[in-house]
Amino acid sequence: MTLTLYVGSKRYSSWSLRPYLALVHAGAEFETKVIKLDQKDTKAALGAVSPSSRVPVLYDDDLVIFDSLAICEYIAELYPTAGLWPDDRGARARARAIAAEMHSGFTGVRSQMPMELVLDRSGEGRTPESLADIERIQEVWRTALAASGGPFLFGTFTIADAMYAPVTTRFRTYGVELAPENQAYVDRMHALPAMKMWYADAKLEAASR
Repeated sequence: MTLTLYVGSKRYSSWSLRPYLALVHAGAEFETKVIKLDQKDTKAALGAVSPSSRVPVLYDDDLVIFDSLAICEYIAELYPTAGLWPDDRGARARARAIAAEMHSGFTGVRSQMPMELVLDRSGEGRTPESLADIERIQEVWRTALAASGGPFLFGTFTIADAMYAPVTTRFRTYGVELAPENQAYVDRMHALPAMKMWYADAKLEAASR
């Protein structure tokens, strides 16, 4: 085994979940190491493994890749048969576009509905900015699912799904009402074994606090 993925606390670290799902989907053999956030030694622990002092960061022997999307792209190249991007050029371009939109946008949802996998915060976080983001995300999902026929955004699971996975957790945590086809997509994402394992680990973290 040469791959090691450093992640933040699974209860809170939305960015860490993305490459974890990509690695699991690719069938990669890898080790996950958790750096707990908001601890006295967190800054030092992050600085010891990550050039950006952020998680996630992936080690492949002496190669260090940081940033969620960059790690996912690297995984797609390591495992070209895993289908982490659609085969069709047009679909691949659309998948990359919405993945990039998630990577750089939706600050309303991010700031008002931070990732929290243990507590029920239904009804919180509604602001004009977050509601506008929710509408846009629903449009992104609706359009992709209609074009592909599902069950995931581009038919099979891709990096686009990995990038939106933390949003599906936010919508559950904050009790966001979704269109039926989008709620069904959220339910499918949460039925993934890798998502269930991540949630189980998050609950164990909470119990140990």
